Order: sequence, then structure tokens, then C-alpha cells
Amino acid sequence: MNLPNNWPLKFFYNPRMRLFIGAFMISFSPVFVSLVSVPPTTSGFYRVFIGGLVLMGFILISGRSFKFSMKIWMMLLLSALFFTADLWFWHRSILYIGPGLATLLANMQVFFMMAAGIIFFKQLPTNTQLLAIPIAVLGLVVIVGIDWSSLDGEYQLGVILGLLTAISYTGYMLFMRQAQMISKYKLPIREIAIMSLLVSVFLGLASVIEGASLAIPSSSDLLLLVAYGLCSHAAGLILIASALTRVNTVEVGIVLLLQPSLSFIWDILLFDRSVVLVESLGIVMVLFAIYLGSKRTT
Repeated sequence: MNLPNNWPLKFFYNPRMRLFIGAFMISFSPVFVSLVSVPPTTSGFYRVFIGGLVLMGFILISGRSFKFSMKIWMMLLLSALFFTADLWFWHRSILYIGPGLATLLANMQVFFMMAAGIIFFKQLPTNTQLLAIPIAVLGLVVIVGIDWSSLDGEYQLGVILGLLTAISYTGYMLFMRQAQMISKYKLPIREIAIMSLLVSVFLGLASVIEGASLAIPSSSDLLLLVAYGLCSHAAGLILIASALTRVNTVEVGIVLLLQPSLSFIWDILLFDRSVVLVESLGIVMVLFAIYLGSKRTT
């Protein structure tokens, strides 16, 4: 097949390709967290610090200016606080229960977003979304087991942290959405850059309180952290954000499944995670429920 000279640009002009590439890149986030030999708060700090610097550098080099109202600054500050909690909980959950399950639990933010819509915006869920809730709960029970008390203490904590990640990510999404709604900029590059640098400040303070070092022990860790910040934060978030308004909600729902699905695949391939048939059934049920929960039509 003969491709035009500028085919890479045409490839990225396609919003569907940007959406799927962004989800693919973000799916490696828990892999980087598992491979790097630094504390979880430290890996979170470098993700947002490196990613935020890259985005801010792009804004300055391209001559883009940004002016935010006080209300937008407040929304960004609140979104940064929730994203800080998101990374703090999620990075620890990954270490306790592995990249696959931790990411799957984090993506259950779909249901917390649904609850927020009911409470704050009086948005009633569709019949399909209501059906997704018991399926998700049953799938989670199948994965972790019915007898909660028989599970290892760290595993229990990892599951709880995974669900707290989903709640925190919901808060981040709500306030970032509010910031974008009143912002004059089409793409949230400026908003994500500012939010990322604010999160790096919060995680830096958290590392001081915890007594965790921000030192990077080796060149391999440095490469992993740079890749984490560039690929899974800066590039991944912008690719997805640039495509959300150009694709339909069904495709967005499918991408919601792509990230945890790929993260589970990386967990199996890279970390020799064993998955029994019953657990596989639970994973499929939760993924199906996430997809149903993301649908806007009855």
C-alpha cells in the first residue's frame, strides 16, 4: 500500500486514532509504577512534574498565552487536590493488588460519576446505567471472593484504595469539567498543565510529610519516570482530550474499557499474574458494566 508522504500527520488528524492511542499510552501507567524502584508518592510526583513541565514548555514555545478567571483557578485548585488523592491512592493500590485490578477498580469512577450526576446535577441515570450497577458489584465479588475476611490484609487494603481512587478521580473529573466549561480555550492543554504542576507541589509536600525521598536511584528509574510523565500523562491526556468532542459517546465508552483491559494484559504478560477462570469471568463482568455505565442512551 502506497502511503502519502504526510501520512503520520493524517493519522493523528483522525480523532478516533488519537483517542485509542491516548488510551493505549495511559494503559502503561501502572506498569511504570510497578517497575520503578521509588516510593509511590515519588513516582506520582515525577509523573505530574515532568508531564506538567512538558505541557507548560509547549505552551510557552508555541506562543500560547493563558488567562484564567479566579473561578477557573479555584476549579483547577480543587481538581488538583482530587487528582493528588487519586494518584496517592492508586499508586499504593497498584503495589498491593497489581496493575490490572488496581486500574480496573479506578475505572469504576463511572458509577461514582453517575451518583454525582444524581446528587449535584439532578441527572437521572438511564435504565442501562442502572443495570450496570449490580453487574459491576457482582463482578467485583467474583474477582475478590465472597469471603472478605479470608483475604490477605494488604489485598483488602489494595481493593479499598482502588475504590478510593475511583472516588478521587470522580472529584477531579467534576472540577476539571467545570473549569473547561467556563474556559475560552477549546483544548485543555493549559488547564492540564497548571493542574499537573499544582499536583506536583501537593505530592512534593506529601513526600516531605511521609519522609519519602524524591531522589531517583538509577538511570533506568529516570528513564521510566520520564516515559511515565511524557507518555502516560502529557501525551496520553492531551490525545484523549483533543478527541472527546469529535467522537460519539459509544466510542468513548469503548475506550474506557481499553485502558483497564490493556493494563490487565500487561499485568499478565510482564508480571506473570495468574488469572483463574472465575476471576476472568468477574473481570469481564466489571468491564461490561463499565461500558454499560458509560452509555448515555436507553
